[in-house]
Amino acid sequence: MIKLKIVGRGEIERACGFEGDNKAELVYCSEYMDGDRIVLDTDKAGRYCVVRFEDSMREAFIYIPGRSIEFFIPPANNRPNYSPKSFTGMIHYIEARYATDEEISKVKNLALNVYDQHENNTFYPHASANVETRGEAVFAARNAIDGMYANSSHGKYPYQSWGINRDPKAALTLDFGREVLVNEIRLTLRADYPHDNYWVSADINFDDGSSETLKLEKSEKPQCFLIKERKIKSLVLEKLIKAEGESPFPALTQIEVRGVEA
Repeated sequence: MIKLKIVGRGEIERACGFEGDNKAELVYCSEYMDGDRIVLDTDKAGRYCVVRFEDSMREAFIYIPGRSIEFFIPPANNRPNYSPKSFTGMIHYIEARYATDEEISKVKNLALNVYDQHENNTFYPHASANVETRGEAVFAARNAIDGMYANSSHGKYPYQSWGINRDPKAALTLDFGREVLVNEIRLTLRADYPHDNYWVSADINFDDGSSETLKLEKSEKPQCFLIKERKIKSLVLEKLIKAEGESPFPALTQIEVRGVEA
């Protein structure tokens, strides 16, 4: 069993979709209201799912440690880090299915989750940070795992990024929600030069107690680092050292963590 529904404020159930053994669909014929959320119910804890909560956005491979998850519809007055087409209008197609064995076992970017958000504590991966520039959505930690690589400017979609508000102690935490085997890190820095600066060094600290120091360059391209394979559940990107004599605004467009399920 897998089931989708729309729930509003006051726990009012606005719509319930087709319930299937392996796939669920929901066509919602109304405008979203502030406080609406998508609820996905599964048959057991520990499921891997492929979801599309918005038909203008890509699918996401996610891990669900419990039996139910919630995705809060971004409020209409505060979603500049999403496409203007997203979550608007009177027709919304939502789908979710259980991942296939092949999708679960293959090598992939374990950090990617286009539906991550501040409120998320029910599905993974999930990104969070100790600082985000001015608390603005366009500089939120979740932007660094949304699969958007446009980095020649900054601000609203498609140039959202993780902004550190000039804080040398800024740190981004990436939680996978389960054990994974990782062997490669890729960082894409924001490259809105000359507005932006860049980092020359960054540390990755893993929850197994190990760490890696990454040497970075001024580049608009993804920078790839092969690392010793390790089994982890989370990591922290920190000790971000910016280049001298440049602007005070380094930022991260994407972090990728390549590997497989443990």
